[in-house]
Amino acid sequence: MSKKSRRLIRSGGQPAPAPAEPEVVPEAPARTFFFLPDSEPVAVEEAELHELMKLWRHGRATRTLGQVISDSYVTVFSVVLVGAMVISTVINAQQGMTGCSTAACDTGRLLVPTAVLFGSWGLGLGLSRLFGPVLASAAEGSWLMDAPISRHRLLRGRLVLPLLLGFFVPALLTGLVAALSGMDWLSVLAWALAAGSGALAQVALAASEQTHERTWLLRLLQGIWAALAVAILALVVSVAAAWLPASAIAGAGTLRGLVFAVAGIAGLVAVWFVVATLRRLELIRRARLVSGGSLVSGMQGAMFALDLGLIRDILVERRSIERGHVRPTRGHGLGLRALIWRDLQRVFRSPGALVPLALSLVVPYAVDALRMSQLNPLLSGLALVITLVPFLGGLRVLTRTGGMARSMPFKTTQLRTAAMAVPAGLAMLWGLAAAPAFIGISGSGADRTIVDGLIAAGITAVAGVLGAVRWVTAKKPDFSAPMMATASGALPPTLLFNLFAGLDMVALVTAPLILGAPPVWSAALAVLVFIVLRGTFNMDDLRSQQEEAQKEMAAAKQARTEKIKVPRPTR
Repeated sequence: MSKKSRRLIRSGGQPAPAPAEPEVVPEAPARTFFFLPDSEPVAVEEAELHELMKLWRHGRATRTLGQVISDSYVTVFSVVLVGAMVISTVINAQQGMTGCSTAACDTGRLLVPTAVLFGSWGLGLGLSRLFGPVLASAAEGSWLMDAPISRHRLLRGRLVLPLLLGFFVPALLTGLVAALSGMDWLSVLAWALAAGSGALAQVALAASEQTHERTWLLRLLQGIWAALAVAILALVVSVAAAWLPASAIAGAGTLRGLVFAVAGIAGLVAVWFVVATLRRLELIRRARLVSGGSLVSGMQGAMFALDLGLIRDILVERRSIERGHVRPTRGHGLGLRALIWRDLQRVFRSPGALVPLALSLVVPYAVDALRMSQLNPLLSGLALVITLVPFLGGLRVLTRTGGMARSMPFKTTQLRTAAMAVPAGLAMLWGLAAAPAFIGISGSGADRTIVDGLIAAGITAVAGVLGAVRWVTAKKPDFSAPMMATASGALPPTLLFNLFAGLDMVALVTAPLILGAPPVWSAALAVLVFIVLRGTFNMDDLRSQQEEAQKEMAAAKQARTEKIKVPRPTR
């Protein structure tokens, strides 16, 4: 036992206390900031702040006065030229429609502008709910909204432009349609005022609901106006096909007074909501203002690039952010069946996309009733392309995200074929429902038998699927590629070709049907387009396979040419 252990045993097992060390008092850190004294903030005038912003923007102008005058001259000249063309077209249409005095023509004159009226109401309400309508940019939200000033005077001017656009755009559009349909000028004025006043009331309602952070009422009204517009178009088709008597529709004189009354009531409602919104502008949260401004900036960038797919991606992201989160669901199956099952789950999770697909069935029946059945495959295929795009979200992700596609143990052709399965099934169901329109149930359509009508409906459905796949898988504009000289400047070729993506496939597949050729040619073209779109001749895959083959050949050549060194024998 050591001496130290014996000493501890004799002392009772307690170690000897260590000598006390001197206490070190930490030094206080040097103060690098000081609190401001409690004093009143400096008063800021909104007018002075606006003058400061105006001075800052004018000091950083990017155009000279001569350039502005030149652009203004071109704009005014274009407006005058287009206005003269529109006025000439309207006058010619008015003179031509005077010869049509049947009951069906009179019904069309009344119902078509009414459908445009309800459609403009729903569109104005949807755009107002999507963008704001009161919004601010990200820069303004970061420093301007934090200034010790009243938001009321800043946001009051932001409400003027949406209200003006909400009145004049629907009024001009509805008035133009009413004039082209052959209405008298008093009726044109009535329908234009009703459309403008109603859309103005919708925008004011959206601004009022923005202050309350509510959207359910806007969604309900938007669905009602859209349903009324579709119902009126279906009524037009029914009258044109002689399914309903034209005498069931009221005359122009009766509806004109009703439309004037609707315009007056809508104007009063708009004034009421504008006053209510101006009182509550202070309550709009900054996050809501900035989100609308960022959405406008993103849409402007996508429009400059003419990338319609990017616009839809931005809208889908915005809808997902508003939804917040969803309840995760478990997948089923192995391999490619798991991908198909995921597409089915997306359909059941977002069943709202089935509504436009069902409404697109109106197009083939309307075309058949209007005695344009020869163009029915083309027009119906284009409508089907628009409604099938939301069901190709998985294909969109796999196309734009190459890393995710490469992480799966499947070829590009297998992935794209699996992503087309669910939209193809929905398109076949659409084709079966639209088959009577291709046969010609109106009595004045195409002279097709039942078998030929089913074949035409099936080819139209296939063309719609291929057009939607072409639109989704279109490549981004490559600004590093050789440019094409146009009147607007140098543009990449893919930028212009993407504008017709989807339309080209539908036109190519349905061209033999329109020209009266046997359906076998359309089927052969559809098979060829499917082989190309599924990625059989994908240049990226072919390039990667060629690089892998070159690496293997180089390794084999190096192994053949390498000398085998035999060690010299030693004694």
